[in-house]
Amino acid sequence: MNIRLRMDLVIKMQTRDDVIKYIKKQFDVEPDHPFKEYPKYLAFRHKDDQKWFALIMDVPKDRLGLDGTDEIDVLDVKVDPDVAGLLKQSKGYLPAYHMNKEHWITIVLGDVDSKQVQKMIKDSFKMTQ
Repeated sequence: MNIRLRMDLVIKMQTRDDVIKYIKKQFDVEPDHPFKEYPKYLAFRHKDDQKWFALIMDVPKDRLGLDGTDEIDVLDVKVDPDVAGLLKQSKGYLPAYHMNKEHWITIVLGDVDSKQVQKMIKDSFKMTQ
């Protein structure tokens, strides 16, 4: 049996650097550091009104309800509340760690297909305009 994987189906947005590069290229915005006590947290904001549309964080797994205490990189984006409920039932999606849990969701980087992450970032950008 000859099994070939389609790379467009298995490529993941693996790292915070992947997300940063994508957002910079797609929206021409630079991240800022909103919390002095958390220097690795990066907020992405609209240029005109400074509203956040994405937040990258490094968070201990146990604070997210996961097993272990090592830190993982996650991305918070705004979503439709109906969509959030469905996504939370899928691997790689959690209730928002830092944001409103009804309107935002946390994505575990490396666990979700990159095309889906990109779509969710675009949707968040539109929803926060």
